[in-house]
This record gives sequence, structure tokens and C-alpha cells, in this order.
Amino acid sequence: MASGFAPADWRALVRLPAEIMIAAISVPETGHRRTVPEGLAGLDAIAAGRSSDSDLVRAVVAAIFAEPEEERALEQSAPAEQAGQRGALLDDCRRAVEILRAHADPADGAAYRHWVQQVAVRVCAASRSGGVLGFGGEQLSGAERSFLDELGAVLS
Repeated sequence: MASGFAPADWRALVRLPAEIMIAAISVPETGHRRTVPEGLAGLDAIAAGRSSDSDLVRAVVAAIFAEPEEERALEQSAPAEQAGQRGALLDDCRRAVEILRAHADPADGAAYRHWVQQVAVRVCAASRSGGVLGFGGEQLSGAERSFLDELGAVLS
């Protein structure tokens, strides 16, 4: 699948799901620290792309999981601070949308955009805010809703 994309464009599409996961984990929460459940939810959402009907999504997931562990760790540790900056992430999302519109089948492009948005949704939904013993709290905080709305607008 990478053959239809310039190497830099393909790399941008492969990196974006992890950037979105890190940014979603970094959404500020009052009185709540993001931990393992959110990270696991993000990894699970990325892996869920393996069963996508889209050849593009499946190829991106395969490329993500084919990267050597050392390379993934280096790439994620260096830009993690940048990935947490909403403006930089939204710019990366806009670039991905442009790449998809220029080089991908429209159905594959739509499937990719939906998939990466679901990564953010699943991370944000992995913890509830407020309530007692996990009951009665908000499913999403205002900051999470704002993040997801911005992301959705850029990816549409």
C-alpha cells in the first residue's frame, strides 16, 4: 500500500495514530492523571485497524507493528512533547487529510480518518470523570469533548 504514497507522506500516515493517542492521553483533566488504561485503550484502538475493511488502514497498522521496537521508542520519545501540543497535532491531521485526498481512494481515506478519530475517542472514553467508585461520572470531560470536536472538524 505504501507504493501509492511518497515516503514522507506514508511516514506521516503511519505516525499519526500514535500522535493522536499521545495527544488524547495528554488532554488536561482536572484532578485526574492519565495512566495505563488510557494507553492500553489507544493501543487497542490502533490494533483494531487490523480488522478494517480498508486496505489502507490495514497497511498502516501493519507498518506500525512492523517497526522495530527501538525505532518506535526513539520516535515516540522525541516528539512526545510536540505531539501533546494541540496545534501541531491538528496541523499533522490537516496534512494527512491532504495526503489522503491527493493519493488515496476516497473510501480508504474516509476509513483512515474515522479510524484515527476512534483512537482518540477510545482513549478519552477509557476513564470517567467524577462520580463515586466509577458510577455517576461524566463519560467525557469538557476538555476531552473540545479535543474530540476539534479533531473531528479537522479530519472531516
